[in-house]
Amino acid sequence: MMGMPVWAWILFYVLVILMLVADLKMFGRKGEHEVNVKEALKMTAVWIGVSMVFCLGIWLFYPVEPHEKAMEFLAGYLIEKSLSMDNLFVFLMLFGYFGVERKYQHEVLFWGIFGALILRSIFIFAGTAVIVRFEWVLGLFGLFLLYTGSKMFAHDDNDELVDPSKNLIVRWFRRVFPVTDRMHGDRFFITEQGRRLATPLFVALLVIETSDVAFAVDSIPAVFSVSRDPFIVLTSNIFAILGLRALYFALAAIAQYFGYLKYGLGIILIFVGVKMLLTMNEYVNQLGSLVGLRLDVPRIEVPTPLSLAIIFGVLTLSIVASVIQKRRSS
Repeated sequence: MMGMPVWAWILFYVLVILMLVADLKMFGRKGEHEVNVKEALKMTAVWIGVSMVFCLGIWLFYPVEPHEKAMEFLAGYLIEKSLSMDNLFVFLMLFGYFGVERKYQHEVLFWGIFGALILRSIFIFAGTAVIVRFEWVLGLFGLFLLYTGSKMFAHDDNDELVDPSKNLIVRWFRRVFPVTDRMHGDRFFITEQGRRLATPLFVALLVIETSDVAFAVDSIPAVFSVSRDPFIVLTSNIFAILGLRALYFALAAIAQYFGYLKYGLGIILIFVGVKMLLTMNEYVNQLGSLVGLRLDVPRIEVPTPLSLAIIFGVLTLSIVASVIQKRRSS
């Protein structure tokens, strides 16, 4: 299942941990520093630069089809990065819901992303194992992406994601662990009158973690549409979310300029869903034969460079259209 040697996986995770620690240090002292847009833009540029250096390393040193793997990494990175932007707007509403001060938001995002890295790794390893054994599952992934992509045109379900009263994990946690009604700075837990209490800041972290699970259900199958290599799927996914904390503070100031972004993301999800289904011709033909039909549906492979161009083009057009619409309405 894993073409890369074990030492490459270990080295990658060591690199990720070092980058997370560096990111935490660069964003200032815990609970005392409010990240401004200039800092966030600089860190966003650093994260993108690190990701492109890693992509260059794949281009130069990957043991099998290095040029194709580098293109797959770029396509997966762009898919995950674009879908993650939608996550950030949910985080923005979530912090507003809980009244989390800006100077404490980076601490929640750090641990939220750390948890996301663990969950994404588990999902990707499990998904790869399932696909190797049952390839037809990719067809279900494709249909699910068509459904979620079309949903973005129908209604906005962000309110459901950020309403803690509808979050099953939060409701369960409140039943088994006492939660205080007041914020206590950057602390997740406090002790009052001998009782250990969770703060609303920790509840916000729980909502972020559980929301990421919902987002991963969309994004991970989408990355599988451009690569079946677990190393490429995992690294492109993780590099995309590593810079989310910096990107959040950069986008928070200009969130009103992304009104059409969700439609662009819907088109991207529909595209990758169709792309995935086009490779399922063997199973479609088998289903046809079971009911007495000879379909002979051909297998259609969308080249990775073309996928990359379409994803980048749709994302760019949706952002440009959002900016134009905002300027006309102001």
